Amino acid sequence: MSRPSPISPTVDFDRGGVQHGFLRLPYSRDDSAWGSVMLPICVVKNGSGPTALLTGGNHGDEYEGPLALYELARTLDPKDVSGTVIIVPAMNYPAFRAGTRTSPIDKGNMNRSFPGRPDGTVTEKIADYFQRELLPRADVVFDFHSGGRTLDFVPFCAAHILPDKKQEARAFAAVEAFSAPFSMKMLEIDAVGMYDTAAEEMGKVFVTTELGGGGTSRAETVRIARRGILNVLRHEGIVDGAVEKTRTSWLDMPSGDCFCFAEEDGMIETMVDLGEPIEAGAVVARIHSTGRTGQAPQEIRAKISGLLTARHFPGLVKAGDCVSVIAVVVE
Repeated sequence: MSRPSPISPTVDFDRGGVQHGFLRLPYSRDDSAWGSVMLPICVVKNGSGPTALLTGGNHGDEYEGPLALYELARTLDPKDVSGTVIIVPAMNYPAFRAGTRTSPIDKGNMNRSFPGRPDGTVTEKIADYFQRELLPRADVVFDFHSGGRTLDFVPFCAAHILPDKKQEARAFAAVEAFSAPFSMKMLEIDAVGMYDTAAEEMGKVFVTTELGGGGTSRAETVRIARRGILNVLRHEGIVDGAVEKTRTSWLDMPSGDCFCFAEEDGMIETMVDLGEPIEAGAVVARIHSTGRTGQAPQEIRAKISGLLTARHFPGLVKAGDCVSVIAVVVE
């Protein structure tokens, strides 16, 4: 028999109204023998209806999601809700506090730690709680992402191609309702241990984003996040009001040829800017050697024609780093 989760919520998921509290995880350490990690959580409930689980800060250096969700938790009125909205603005809270992709406690990448373990690391314990306690409650799961410190994206909302076409259709309908400038049929380099996969394998409607990057946020991308999450809640019938649709361009990542990787360390020169078209065979980036002068740069060429959707950030790369992502415009 599996051990119970060590996490204790200070909110009651079945109580109506608005509750602001914590998911408290005991964490004994040098500066606090009986200390805890306290993950902020908000629950807004009004009557029966669907449940939306909204998360940001899965990676701690991505900010559009937390900015949108802390605001939503502060402003969402229960009288406008039919069902339940569970908001966790900073899912990997230790990483969020440190401004890093992974947890400073155990170096855990939350989005590679599912299904987690109740007797594992701090990151695995948080993943386990989501896996066993929060995901089963949800009908719709929305997880905000952006590029963090090492990638920059055109702002898009995304879902995955799935074996269950009804589940897939519901997810892409929610993506369209979000109304980001771009909407993506997304391919993952490595889906093992992902929150996305855990939700989808439970049959949940799972939607995500990539909204900029560079370890910061922009006014435009925060506006997209705040408007978009309300649009999804309205689309699902959880929040009153009409979806505020704007034009979105659909993109597809049809294969691993979308990705280009550095094969040498050096300084990157991006030859195409985000959102610009590129033809197969064209140089998407050059890697300049910094160890000595007189060496020609390594040229990285696009394997497919499409739109430059993501690029490495900032200026120095290591062998194996993702340099660019090219997506195909499907409209």
